[in-house]
Amino acid sequence: MDIVSLGEALIDMFPAETGKHLIEVSCFTPKPGGAPANVAVAAARLGASTAFIGKVGQDFFGEYLQQVLKGEDVETRGLRFDPDARTTLALIAQPNENNEYIFYRNLGADQRLRPDELDRELLTKTRALHIGSISLTDEPARSATFEAVRLAKQNNALISFDVNYRPALWRSRDDALAEIAAMLPNANVLKVNEQELELLTKTSDVEKGSALLFARGPKLVVVTLGAQGSYFRSAKTSGYVKAFKVDAIDSTGCGDAFVGALLTQLVKSDLNDLDAHFPNALEYANAAGAITATRRGAIPALPTAQQVREFLRMVIPRIGVLGADE
Repeated sequence: MDIVSLGEALIDMFPAETGKHLIEVSCFTPKPGGAPANVAVAAARLGASTAFIGKVGQDFFGEYLQQVLKGEDVETRGLRFDPDARTTLALIAQPNENNEYIFYRNLGADQRLRPDELDRELLTKTRALHIGSISLTDEPARSATFEAVRLAKQNNALISFDVNYRPALWRSRDDALAEIAAMLPNANVLKVNEQELELLTKTSDVEKGSALLFARGPKLVVVTLGAQGSYFRSAKTSGYVKAFKVDAIDSTGCGDAFVGALLTQLVKSDLNDLDAHFPNALEYANAAGAITATRRGAIPALPTAQQVREFLRMVIPRIGVLGADE
């Protein structure tokens, strides 16, 4: 496999109306989602061979998610079904540029993945393993995630970690910080947004914050900046990569499209010498995220490789990295 993604597959319940708070929305439409599942699909649509490891309920929604993943050419032999817990639901509202969430996840099936349920063959034969912090909120999924990382690292896989902080899913902010901190030294690629950067470093300064995170172990730190693009830091270089200007209608799934596209580019290169590939890989990832923002939903909005190529051909050529330093 090029990429194995481990964590939550869930049902996103999208609002019938935008511009309203959760209590004001008239009805919701179910769509497949969950950040790690989105990343697996995003990368598959862009040409990578991908697999998903996680747990869903032995219910209609769980079966539906398996069908969606299979339909997207994502290997699902690492997906487990729980007869005693339901598939997690996430109700979403979009009153402004920041989404509101309510999760139905006490306990959700994704929290109940055990270390002994991991598909070890997938984890020992992948070029990259992608995880998020949501699988660190509870046992036994937390132990399963750390075990998956251990197995993948033993076989020299690239470890990708998206902080993807959702306060409502943690018992406390301190618990979240402790578990995220424990995972950080394992990550080769770390992705955070502006709010997560400040959460972890107590600074909103992208250059200072990324340097603090880089010092904790990752080979690449990426800060996504929405309409302003992204910022990256590695051992040899750092800089801003411009965003593409689009008429955005929904931010859901943009970060997952970005990560899937970035990993798709990185696994094509020498994993021991990634620095030369960062600017172009990040521009490609920005393009995938921009396209996703023009569509509603998470998995339904993710672009194909052809769509990203066509998008990049249409944009005005420009310098991709600003303020880079050697």
